[in-house]
Amino acid sequence: MTGTHTDRAVRIISRCQEIAACTEVPGEITRLFLTPPMHEVHELLRDWMEAAGMTVRVDAIGNLRGFWPGLKPGSPRLLIGSHLDTVPNARAFDGILGVVLGVAIIEELKGQLLPFAIEVIGFSEEEGVRFSKPFLGSLALAGKLDAEMLARPDRSGISVQQAIEAYGLDPAQLPAAALANEAFAYLEFHIEQGPVLESEDMSLGIVEALVGQTRMELIFAGQANHAGTTPMHLRHDAMAAAAEWIVAVEDYANSHNGLVATVGRVEAAPGAGNVIAGKVTASLDVRHADNSVRETSVTAILKLAETAATRRGAHVTSSKQLEQPAMPLDPHLITLLSKAAAKAGFSALSMTSGAGHDAMILAPRIPSSMLFLRSPGGLSHHPDETVLPQDVEAALATAMEFLAQLRDDRTNPKDGHA
Repeated sequence: MTGTHTDRAVRIISRCQEIAACTEVPGEITRLFLTPPMHEVHELLRDWMEAAGMTVRVDAIGNLRGFWPGLKPGSPRLLIGSHLDTVPNARAFDGILGVVLGVAIIEELKGQLLPFAIEVIGFSEEEGVRFSKPFLGSLALAGKLDAEMLARPDRSGISVQQAIEAYGLDPAQLPAAALANEAFAYLEFHIEQGPVLESEDMSLGIVEALVGQTRMELIFAGQANHAGTTPMHLRHDAMAAAAEWIVAVEDYANSHNGLVATVGRVEAAPGAGNVIAGKVTASLDVRHADNSVRETSVTAILKLAETAATRRGAHVTSSKQLEQPAMPLDPHLITLLSKAAAKAGFSALSMTSGAGHDAMILAPRIPSSMLFLRSPGGLSHHPDETVLPQDVEAALATAMEFLAQLRDDRTNPKDGHA
């Protein structure tokens, strides 16, 4: 990288770190859906977008949307986006980097208008932390936010609709958040969140598909009782049942290629050290690139929970929180993105994403693509998550070439791609 290019990568990273200071928990980066710090994030991004010549609005789900016009009114529209919320105790780049890169792309155009408009979107919610329901921001674009989702409460009993209203937005305007008729493609930049690119010593990865996900909640119900006076053979210990099942989940996933299964949250009641747990609530996250393998695995894992509970005279119930099928991305956009990376001078690894992203919500509605950046140490959802300036530069250079490829492709369409 030469001086100018180094400067623009450093500026992008610095902006991500500036956004990271907008947090609801002092001393760490935690920013959930439509909590007060999101106002600060919107102000920062709005300033940068407007300085680049974009018109900016916030839609009714809280997505920040910056618009750069095309050569003609009503031009076809390319969407570039990622999310602005974080997991608890996060770092500065997951999601946010993709939005800041989108703004940098408009800045790099230096006033140039293309045959298509560009809309940069900072999705208000993707992580699913506050309401145990991910992708609220992109679901609004897909027109899939229903009354049941809007009534969903967080741990404080505040519903999604109430959170929207408390932020100063009008849920009645949600239909206006839907994809514009002019939208023809979606591009998302995101850190890999895994170790593959680093293991290959590569800056960039081009995502061909996103794995399917099933998220569930299980409740193990036993009998709370005194820890000192209840003999071991007369207990109905929900915690012991859950613990046996958790180890069984790990064993099952280890024995099935490509499967990942995670129990990431466990809550015991009554939660006292001298009381046998009468109830344990646990999460389950199962992912695989093949929908049939994932579905079969979920059935088997639930059977393991029943076995563990029965062994202790307890019982278990389950409820599904998310069912997201595996999603292939658009082959033509993948080809254009590959050509763009090569023309910019970078090799890019073809990959499957093990994480969910907003692209998997939009892909059924609009041709979609994703470009990954290397995650040093393979870390994400972690305070030590970072990016390398040379990888940010590679992504930005590839993006500008992608715009050129897309311009030529729409000027001289082939094989029906227009």
